Amino acid sequence: MKLEFIEARDLPDAWYQCVNRVLEVGKEYVIDRGSYQGQKRLEFDYITIHIKYPGTRPLLPDIPPQLGIPSPVQEGYLEEYLPYLMTSNRQPGEDYTYGERLEYQIKEVIKMYKKDGYRTNQACMSVSMPSDIDLIDPPCLRSIDTRISGNKLHFVIYFRSWDLWSGLPANLGSIQLLKEYMAGEIGVEDGEMIASSKGLHLYDYIWELAKLRTYKK
Repeated sequence: MKLEFIEARDLPDAWYQCVNRVLEVGKEYVIDRGSYQGQKRLEFDYITIHIKYPGTRPLLPDIPPQLGIPSPVQEGYLEEYLPYLMTSNRQPGEDYTYGERLEYQIKEVIKMYKKDGYRTNQACMSVSMPSDIDLIDPPCLRSIDTRISGNKLHFVIYFRSWDLWSGLPANLGSIQLLKEYMAGEIGVEDGEMIASSKGLHLYDYIWELAKLRTYKK
């Protein structure tokens, strides 16, 4: 396996670097099981992304108008997605929501830091559970670990599988808003973000748009 590491300034920079890099080193394969079965993915073996200033606005990718490419994430989507990430509301037909798994843990992590102090490794929020193995579409986000260092709240995030084009900016943008909320509740500053995955990928239907955005032939 080939391990990749990207150091990014902010969320749009992280997205652009990942798209550019996966076109250069990603491995192409046909999906045997999972979303878009039978189609192709271009995927990193494993990648870690260190984002120094994830709170810098804008949170969403920059798409130069002259390219004529639709934005991977529409304006306003992050604000609509945030309740899905933070509350247990579930729509008919949904097996789970991230918020259903995280809502209680968010409150407990905030309480833990405020009550017991910042020097702990126990403030980790888990999204997955053993029964997820039986789901047709199990959670992609598996955990959000936290650390307070330098009076700043930092997130360490893991995705088992991750759509790079629209999933990464939507997910990290919303998780950044969650981090800002939690930092405010705890009484610390907003910090850095580290995200990793052994399944960050581009689906084949988006390859040409990705090449246009990164000015590759």
